[in-house]
Amino acid sequence: MPHATTAAVVYNDEGKVLLTLRTVEPFKGTWCLPGGHIEEYERAETAIAREVKEETGLEFVPAFFRYFDEIFPDMGIHNCVLVFTGPGLGALNPSEDEVADTKWVTIEDALEFELAFGHREVLEAGPPTIG
Repeated sequence: MPHATTAAVVYNDEGKVLLTLRTVEPFKGTWCLPGGHIEEYERAETAIAREVKEETGLEFVPAFFRYFDEIFPDMGIHNCVLVFTGPGLGALNPSEDEVADTKWVTIEDALEFELAFGHREVLEAGPPTIG
């Protein structure tokens, strides 16, 4: 059964996007956009703001970008992903439990990284950033 999840294209004043290096499976050791599962009875916008805060310490005011499917049968993953975009506000303070490193990069540079889930597809879709 598919899971409802969220992902965030968090950007800064320079128009760069935030990538986080995962410390947990699946995709441990790869780069990704902040995000995660929507909890029971939680609104998607609330979920992505919570996930960004938990993983990065940043405040995030989400604007809906687009929906994506993440289907990896060999890993038992089927996610219906709601992707949001918006600025990251405040001080970056990554969660040591989930994030080994963070980088602000251009979308073009982000596509050079080994990206988790379907995050390459998200970035190739050209999410809006302000910089």
